[in-house]
Amino acid sequence: MFAVVDVLISDDLLGAPFCCNLSACLGACCVQEESGAPLESEERFVLEESLPAVRKYLRPEALEVIDKKGVWEEVGKGEYATTCVDDAECVFVCYDGPVARCALQLAYEEGRLDFPKPISCHLFPVRVEKLGEMDALNYERVSLCNSAIRRGRRSGVELVDFLRVPLTRKYGSAWYERFKEACRVRSHDLQTS
Repeated sequence: MFAVVDVLISDDLLGAPFCCNLSACLGACCVQEESGAPLESEERFVLEESLPAVRKYLRPEALEVIDKKGVWEEVGKGEYATTCVDDAECVFVCYDGPVARCALQLAYEEGRLDFPKPISCHLFPVRVEKLGEMDALNYERVSLCNSAIRRGRRSGVELVDFLRVPLTRKYGSAWYERFKEACRVRSHDLQTS
């Protein structure tokens, strides 16, 4: 691991090929997780406020869950996630043919929201773990992303570049530039040691 300001970064992120391939995975990360999308505390209220803008995209079964349970739930002490339909699909999933899409992302793309989606979704497959006052970024390797790894390898896109927008959203552009430089230096150091 190495640090950039107050964020610890796993060496697993370095040089990892990755570029989402929705036509291959069909948005499986939105429907095949153990629970809904992890949420930062303040995102709970953003989701509640976003509901009117996304309601038209949501499936009847998702609206039924939302009406009963809301758009988020506590999954551990001080830990939150989006609610799910049948303990599988995030309530914000809508379908474009066979592809699971995020209703929040659709509304954002249409200019109806200024919130693209929970930061955990935007950063996936990188997960943020709180370690006291620090964040730790870890690469969660899951088989449902194998097509993204192959696509990244073919196109020469690495995970740290693929996640430029969400990392900048989370930590700012100055941090991201420091992060890119730190990745370059760390990769060089690991290759020469």
